[in-house]
Amino acid sequence: MDKNFYITTPIYYPSAKPHMGHAYSSIIADFFARFKRIDGYKVHFLTGTDEHGLKIQRAAEDKNIETLKFCDELSQTFRDLSKILNLSNTDFIRTTEDRHKKSVQDLWKRLYANDDIYLSKYSGWYSVSDEAFYNEDEIDNLDGKKIAISSKSSVEWVDEESFFFRLSKWEKPLLEFYKKNPDFIKPESRKNEVISFVKSGLKDLSISRKSFSWGIKVPDNDDHVIYVWLDALTNYLSALNYPNTSNELFKNFWPASIHLIGKDILRFHAVYWPAFLLAAKLKPPKKIYGHGWILSGDEKMSKSKGNILDPIEIIEKYGLDPLRYYLIKEVSFGNDGNISQERLEDCINSDLANNYGNLCQRTISFALKNCNSKVPKEIKLNKEDKLILNEYSSNVDNLRSKIEDQNINYYIDFIVNSLFAANKYFNDQEPWKKKEDPIRLNSIVFTTLEVIRKVSFMLYPIIPESSLKVLKIFDIKESDINFSSIANHDFLKLGIEIKPINILFKKIEKDKNNV
Repeated sequence: MDKNFYITTPIYYPSAKPHMGHAYSSIIADFFARFKRIDGYKVHFLTGTDEHGLKIQRAAEDKNIETLKFCDELSQTFRDLSKILNLSNTDFIRTTEDRHKKSVQDLWKRLYANDDIYLSKYSGWYSVSDEAFYNEDEIDNLDGKKIAISSKSSVEWVDEESFFFRLSKWEKPLLEFYKKNPDFIKPESRKNEVISFVKSGLKDLSISRKSFSWGIKVPDNDDHVIYVWLDALTNYLSALNYPNTSNELFKNFWPASIHLIGKDILRFHAVYWPAFLLAAKLKPPKKIYGHGWILSGDEKMSKSKGNILDPIEIIEKYGLDPLRYYLIKEVSFGNDGNISQERLEDCINSDLANNYGNLCQRTISFALKNCNSKVPKEIKLNKEDKLILNEYSSNVDNLRSKIEDQNINYYIDFIVNSLFAANKYFNDQEPWKKKEDPIRLNSIVFTTLEVIRKVSFMLYPIIPESSLKVLKIFDIKESDINFSSIANHDFLKLGIEIKPINILFKKIEKDKNNV
């Protein structure tokens, strides 16, 4: 079994201010990376910034700043965001790096050598904001301006010499590839969308621009820069030292396990990217997952619409782990998610403070007072104890399978239900009434502590800081976390000292909260 896992987020256009959509993609990717690590995988987790194209050049010109300096400053914003979000990425790539330029130019040379690139002239509609070309039937009029129907972004007519990629040549091979690899595009609705688009007919794709200079030069032709999407997509390879395909990083991690992307850039990743790779005789990634948008009201959050929720402001007010938990739990993965401050506060109070935090607080406090501050040594588990513990044993393979299929909702629902069951178990067993029966009291406490240990292992990919605070009471370190161990009930060492725990999550007082 392959125990290497390579996950990527889109490399972001370095806008002046990261928004909740950036945070969401990154946090979801970090969840999968952390889960795979605790399940015994060697993980390569990539993020970064996309820094070429006319959009960048114009933004730098508007600020009257040298373009690379502009990119340096804004790229640092995303490096900082990675730390703020507590991402466990193993690499951060910039498309202005030499290693990336080398990869892009090599890929171009491969495509050109295989006769998949030719020089012609492009005439058509182009959106600088989307960095995308649009057909006539994808354009509409709004207040006298031409816009792309899908994104509402303005488009402009482009008429210039351009190199083209023979995308039309790859229509049938792509359809065959999708058929042979039914899990390549997820969720199912996205796959159907892509197949329908490809079946409608593919036109050759303009892959160079001559009217501006900020980009990677076409090999042996300094008049052209490489189209930003051919450039940007190649980062997934350049982060693995491509074109050196014999190096360990490339051999271990390509093809990528999953490209995690927003649904708005699905076409680039699920049509253009595999076509480029197949043409270059390289393997496409194993999976493209197009998740939904984070909405504000009924609209996608975007800088141009002025409806951005600032993740840093939310973190400063509520903390990082509550935001991570809320985004992972409340946004049904694969679908659009409408988030609100009120629902975030309800989530903190019900799930984190009342459910997880309360179970940890009351059980540990009881154990400190009644079990000599130790994991009970003399125990005898009865039917009720084994029933709640065995729920993990019987589901470990199922949970692993759900994560493999990116079914985060099942995973987190299992955790929430497990916590409800554990709180009910502790209430129903009434250990405070068992002081005349120390073996029974010890068994109840041990069972609940072991459930706390198991759930904290499962919560680690979601709320790493908080789960580690809980595990610290058992002197369990981050490197000790092993997902498979939730199937066993002998992980906790009997008789070890239990440390006190502070309040994990403060309840939000609604009447004192100002929105």
